[in-house]
Amino acid sequence: MLIERTNKEVIIRLPSYVNTDGLQSLIDFLTYKEATAKSKATQSKVDKLAIESKTGWYKKNRSRLVK
Repeated sequence: MLIERTNKEVIIRLPSYVNTDGLQSLIDFLTYKEATAKSKATQSKVDKLAIESKTGWYKKNRSRLVK
């Protein structure tokens, strides 16, 4: 494995024989880190937003789910 840092990016090189099935979780984590790198949101604000969005979804779909 080789990790290289340039002015614009970090490059990770793996040999072609590495099984890529297990790498998806790592890719998902790195995508999350990239998306949130410049965020100023606190964890408590993120948690509150998640609860609000779930509550709103449930209110919209309750009649379809509860019969």
